Amino acid sequence: MPGLLRGVARTAVVAGTASAVNGRVQRRQAAKFAERDAETAAVRQEAYYQQTVPQQATPQQMAPAAPPAAMSAEERLEKLERLGGLLSSGVLTQDEFAAEKARILQS
Repeated sequence: MPGLLRGVARTAVVAGTASAVNGRVQRRQAAKFAERDAETAAVRQEAYYQQTVPQQATPQQMAPAAPPAAMSAEERLEKLERLGGLLSSGVLTQDEFAAEKARILQS
């Protein structure tokens, strides 16, 4: 019987040690993964911030845009005909048509 008791005690010690080691490994891995996730989140937040917050304008961006080249009479007529087709097909409303027509005629 003492041999049986010794075997059971040894098994209990081995199982307890394995459980303690497993717990430490899990805590260490959880901490490592949490740190990695925090770094990933910080990188993503920085990338999002860079995309959403406009950077300071460069001198080229601050310069006024050059006015578009004047259209020839034929180009205006073609654009007005296309615009009329869009109005008749119902793609444009009367207000949108009038605004675009004024823009074309001013160019």
